[in-house]
Amino acid sequence: MAIKTVTHLNFRGEARAALAFYHAVFGGKLAALTYRDAQAVQDESEADQIMWGEVASDAGFHIMAYDVPGRLDWNRGEIPFFVSVRGDAAEEISGYWEKLREGGTTIQPLGPAGWSPLYGMVRDRFGVTWVLDVAAAG
Repeated sequence: MAIKTVTHLNFRGEARAALAFYHAVFGGKLAALTYRDAQAVQDESEADQIMWGEVASDAGFHIMAYDVPGRLDWNRGEIPFFVSVRGDAAEEISGYWEKLREGGTTIQPLGPAGWSPLYGMVRDRFGVTWVLDVAAAG
């Protein structure tokens, strides 16, 4: 039996923009369902926010996101989690890196590390921290 880990991102009113951004970075298929679509509206002002969304690519990238309803506590946090993207090709990882850092903040510049030929950490314009690296030959 195998399992698959998928990162789930929680936003407050920014899930649609975040999903569109990640779709632009990684490609693949973007799917989104609003609270209205699901007939789960509890606050009319949030009806068109995302209740469930995902971006999935044939290359293996998969992320989910939703807008936390206003009635629930939510704190973006400083660095509540990391999303790790590991690949085989430096060119591919570098391409993702360049797109993710647009409007974001570099935490650790992309470069060689003791465990990887290429590693970096960036906080994107939505406050999500990404760790990108190339798998070490082994």
